[in-house]
Amino acid sequence: MSKASFNWADPLLLDTQLSEDERMVRDAAAEYAQGRLMPRIHDAYRNETTDPAIFREMGELGLLGITIPEEYGGANLNYVSYGLIAREIERVDSGYRSMMSVQS
Repeated sequence: MSKASFNWADPLLLDTQLSEDERMVRDAAAEYAQGRLMPRIHDAYRNETTDPAIFREMGELGLLGITIPEEYGGANLNYVSYGLIAREIERVDSGYRSMMSVQS
């Protein structure tokens, strides 16, 4: 009898349950959060500042209002996509995730 394997990086096998579009949304949000947001968050904590350009960037990238229909300026994506984006932003900073949620 073989021993069952366990995937510690994805214990709920979420990746296998996502559509290709949802994975693309998640990966784009992760790239932004780690590559562009994280360095600025460290600087903001040190200097006790908030960069308003971050809010505009998140909007331009389509990270805000993603569940809002396209005719009103949103991306008309599902709530799974919203949750995936929120999860990636939350990994970096819960304050920006809260701001994102208010706009969605």
